[in-house]
Amino acid sequence: MALAGLLFDKDGTLIHFNATWNPAMLSVLQQQAKGNAAVLHRLATALDYDLETSAFHPKAAFVAGAWGDFGSDWAAALGQTNDQAFENATNTLLIEACLRTLAPVGAPVDIARRLTARGVLLGIATNDAELAARHQAEALGLTPHLSFVAGYDSGFKPKPAPDMVQGFARTIGTEPARIAMVGDSLHDMEAARRAGAVAIGVLTGPLKRHEFAGHADHIIDSIADLPDLMDRI
Repeated sequence: MALAGLLFDKDGTLIHFNATWNPAMLSVLQQQAKGNAAVLHRLATALDYDLETSAFHPKAAFVAGAWGDFGSDWAAALGQTNDQAFENATNTLLIEACLRTLAPVGAPVDIARRLTARGVLLGIATNDAELAARHQAEALGLTPHLSFVAGYDSGFKPKPAPDMVQGFARTIGTEPARIAMVGDSLHDMEAARRAGAVAIGVLTGPLKRHEFAGHADHIIDSIADLPDLMDRI
């Protein structure tokens, strides 16, 4: 059965996580710490961010999780309440910082053009904020090619729940079995499997090929391999 749609994870799939997020997060934490070294250290500890290497620890909740997984710890490190105002203000800083460091995986817009020319509908499902995804998609030139964009704050449960995948299927008017979730994490693969969609793992994130075994239906090096994979599915 030919696939009608491809739903992309964002970080680690369309953009390089480390190249984009590691420097962006350092910038945000420094802005929030306002020169106070103790506050900067508390923030980094709360988010599992290593100030010596300027990088997230591989198992940090921020890497694959959503705001609900780390927002309260973040606010507490600043002595603030994790309310909507704090969340919005922090997301604004993150959006601005990531646009300065945005590092695409290959040429996403070229892949999008090739896929949509074949009649495949495309979407993004991320555990980042929807507004962040839309700003980054615009910066990458992807917006005209997208039929769906969802973040943790779009009214769906975040991945690994199947909600975003199911929402994409409904939006493009097809059944989940005719779409694929393309991502670099087991959260992405689980979301696909739970929705009844095809799970495609990419090796541009932290996982190795063997770590996808038993979780992904297909494993490719990067999104650049998707057109060829579509010929084989």
